[in-house]
Amino acid sequence: MHMADALLSPGVGIALWAASAVTLGVASRRIRDRADDRLVPLMGMLGAFVFAAQMVNFAIPGTGSSGHLGGGLLLAILLGPHAAFVVVASVLTVQALFFADGGLLALGANLFNLGVLPCLVAYPLIYRPLAGPAPSRRRGAFAAIVAAVIGLQLGALAVVLQTTLSGISSLPLEPFLMLMLPIHLAIGIVEGLATAAIVLFVRRSGPELLDRAALGARAAAAPMRPLLTTLAVAALFTGGVLAGFASTQPDGLEWSVQRVAASAPPRAAPQGLHARLASLQQRLAWLPGYALPAGRDDVTPAGRQPASAAWPAVEPGTSLAGVVGGAVTLALVMAVGFMLRRRHSRA
Repeated sequence: MHMADALLSPGVGIALWAASAVTLGVASRRIRDRADDRLVPLMGMLGAFVFAAQMVNFAIPGTGSSGHLGGGLLLAILLGPHAAFVVVASVLTVQALFFADGGLLALGANLFNLGVLPCLVAYPLIYRPLAGPAPSRRRGAFAAIVAAVIGLQLGALAVVLQTTLSGISSLPLEPFLMLMLPIHLAIGIVEGLATAAIVLFVRRSGPELLDRAALGARAAAAPMRPLLTTLAVAALFTGGVLAGFASTQPDGLEWSVQRVAASAPPRAAPQGLHARLASLQQRLAWLPGYALPAGRDDVTPAGRQPASAAWPAVEPGTSLAGVVGGAVTLALVMAVGFMLRRRHSRA
C-alpha cells in the first residue's frame, strides 16, 4: 500500500509529512524516556525482518492482485507502539530513498497509513482491549486478525481520501473505495494470521518481551541473543531467498488504481515538485524496484516488478536488495536508537 507521488498534491503531501514528523518526534521522546539499551538491537533486527517481509508479496486468489505484510501491528505488539512507529518510519524511508518503493512526496502519507494507523490506532484501540493483559492463544490470534483488518481498512480508506482530496488524479471516489476496501480486507486477514503466528512463536520463546512491550517498560532481563539470532536468520532467508518467490501480481493499491483508471479520463502528468522529486529519487535509488539498475525500465511506479514478469523472479538483484535493504534498515534503526539514548544520558 505504498503510495506514489502521482496520487498526491504538494499541499496534501506536505501536510502529511508534517503530521508524520510530529508523530515521529513524540514517539522518539517516548523511546528516549524508556531508557532501555536492550530495546535498540531488537528494534534493529525487527526492522530488518519487516523490510525483508514486505518484499514477499502473496497472491490473492481469484483477483489478479497481491498483498504483503505491513508489519506495523506486529512491531507494536513486540516493541510497543512508539518504538514500532520509529521502526516502520525507518523501513519506509530506506525503501523510498534507495529502492524507489513509494514516492518521496508520499513518504509522509505512507508513514501515516502504514505506521500511525496500525501502531498508534489499531494496536491500542483494537488489539489491546481484545487481547487483554494475558491473552490465550485463540484470543491473541483473534485480536491480531481483527486489529490487522481494521488497521488496513483504515489505511485503505486514508489512501482513497488523500488521493481524492489531492484532486490531481482522475480516480473517482466511490469506485476507488469499492475496490480498495475489499482487497485490503483479504490482505488484512492474511497479515493478521501471520502476525498471530509470529507473536505465538515469540511468546513461547520469550514471553517476558511481550509483557514488557504491553506495559511500555524496560525490555526483559532474559537473554535476548537467541531471539536476535533467530530474527537475523529469518531476515536473511526472507530477503535473500523468499523474496525471489514473491507474487509478481500488482499489490492491492496498484491493482485498484489500474482498474479505476481504465474507465477514468487520463490527466496530464504532474510537473514541478513531482518531477523534481522523481528525478531526485532516481538518482538516489541503488536498486530501484529491488532489482539491479539494468532493470530500471521494467520497474513499476511503486517500485515493484510488473505483473507480466515471470514467476518465480529469482534474480541476484532481488536477493541483493533483500540483504542490503535489511542491513541498511538495521543500521538506521540502531543509529537512531543509540542517538536517542545518548540524548537521554545527557539530559
